[in-house]
Amino acid sequence: MNLARRAYDGLRRLPELPAATLHPWRRESRRRLAALKDSHKGERCFVIGNGPSLKQTDLSKLKNDFTIGMNRIFLAAEELGFLPDILVCVNDLVVEQSVAEFQDLQMPKFFSWRARKWLGMDPWSHFIYTTYTSPKFATDVSGRVWEGATVTNVCLQLAYHMGFSEVILIGVDHSFATKGTPNTTIQSQGDDPNHFSASYFGKGFRWQLPDLETSEMGYRMARKAYEQSGRKILDATVGGKLDIFEKVDYNSLFE
Repeated sequence: MNLARRAYDGLRRLPELPAATLHPWRRESRRRLAALKDSHKGERCFVIGNGPSLKQTDLSKLKNDFTIGMNRIFLAAEELGFLPDILVCVNDLVVEQSVAEFQDLQMPKFFSWRARKWLGMDPWSHFIYTTYTSPKFATDVSGRVWEGATVTNVCLQLAYHMGFSEVILIGVDHSFATKGTPNTTIQSQGDDPNHFSASYFGKGFRWQLPDLETSEMGYRMARKAYEQSGRKILDATVGGKLDIFEKVDYNSLFE
């Protein structure tokens, strides 16, 4: 898939949006996001979480499918021989501690507007105006987008914006070995047991404990939005604990 070519071909034909008071990076991001609207209408894609189950998932089967990865999925390039078509990250702590890796990635990247504090604008970047408050599923991500306590919810909104009619989750285990108060910031003391790589949030990495309840609220809103428009979200995560979406066997999707 060559998303970059399709997106930037579209930009050359797209008129400027009436947003002269916005920051130049925000205006450019809105242009780029508008070019992506319904660019994959009627297609399917995979939204890839970073749970341990990813190691039990044959990612080579995805070579002919569009894939949306998140956060530090770039570690899978070396460990699992896989890199998605695009990457999404909206967590401040992840951005702040992964700046060098994100800057090196020459692929379409989608960050929260807050991330501009650490990342500059480049030909691959899109800044999305994400927020923590006022829950709502956005069908157009050029405006305000609720994060829903997980980047996965942002990915589902982006996939809708791009027109995908079928979205399949993998690696979204929805369970964590590390326990504690949701949203609390902690520092890892050793190997990461919660993701596909021991170094994902390795020793010394600061991260926030998951808020699974709020995440599920976002997932339910996503399911409703997709169903109302005749689309669907499936969950092919191996052994996943999420029960919001219809379950499907991963290997059966390629038969």
